[in-house]
Amino acid sequence: MLHVGLDLSRKRVDVCLISSDGELVDHFRALADRDGLYGLTRRVAVYGEPVRGVVESMNGARFVHDELVRYGWEVLVADAQRVKGLAPLACKTDKIDARVLAELSFRDLVPAIWLPTPELRAERERARWRLHLVKHRSILKNRVHASLIAFGHQVPMADLFGVAGRKLLAGLEFPEPWLGHVQASLELIDDLDHRIAEIERWLRRSGADHRYIPLLMTAPGTGWITGFTIAAEIGDINRFASPVKLTGYTGLCPRVNQSGEVDRRGPLSKHGPRYLRWGPRRRRSPPPRTRSIGSATSAPSADSAASAAPRSRRSTSPAN
Repeated sequence: MLHVGLDLSRKRVDVCLISSDGELVDHFRALADRDGLYGLTRRVAVYGEPVRGVVESMNGARFVHDELVRYGWEVLVADAQRVKGLAPLACKTDKIDARVLAELSFRDLVPAIWLPTPELRAERERARWRLHLVKHRSILKNRVHASLIAFGHQVPMADLFGVAGRKLLAGLEFPEPWLGHVQASLELIDDLDHRIAEIERWLRRSGADHRYIPLLMTAPGTGWITGFTIAAEIGDINRFASPVKLTGYTGLCPRVNQSGEVDRRGPLSKHGPRYLRWGPRRRRSPPPRTRSIGSATSAPSADSAASAAPRSRRSTSPAN
């Protein structure tokens, strides 16, 4: 078997071939488009051996995976962070990176990631596109609110972009260019509302028979849209060996730094897909104090808290 390391960049891919004996066979570059990958497979096919390719997880890696699988390759997508842990490099170049990936394949040490099916990838894309549009809609709404504050206009209603809010905006006077910007923002918000509503209708139809969504909706604050987004990002729940593995994948677990008897818990690790944390995120409590492993959690007593409260009030009060 030939072990092929593929270091992907924006326009090209560096290729390193290693034989089943661990000897370097060839090293070359190819274009990172469909024609370039086809030429790559033709060049490797002259050796007449089965091929295993390894490419790091990044934007475009799935395209390389799908194209090479079409030509009979076995292709693994390696976790980029774990590759750095397995093979730290003092000198990092594209050529060396391709050689490292080929060596990992030769030694059966590739930290391969799970790849979703094309259908699941399409569901993820729709849910992510909705979140992307919602983010831009929020930015536009915030700009409109900022324009009102800048010229001293008050908003008596809860929803500035409802029926009553639109009547208020139509009667307000702004100088240029703020007036034009507010009007353009309202037009863009209406267009985004229409596109977001179309996506939500599709998500409701597609998730009607999803086996995970009814269970996810039992969690407080989780509806159809959030449940569909979480289900699409998780994929097959059976690929996680335990709830701990699932929590680590979501990035909702705290960072842990242990040394000797010291156990420090920091903020969320935020590993994994950020879209999965977007929906179910909650207000984060402050991390606990540094404590010794096995000892009770250190917390201020009621007397100490009461004595500290007046000092904190004095320190934050304005000077007379």
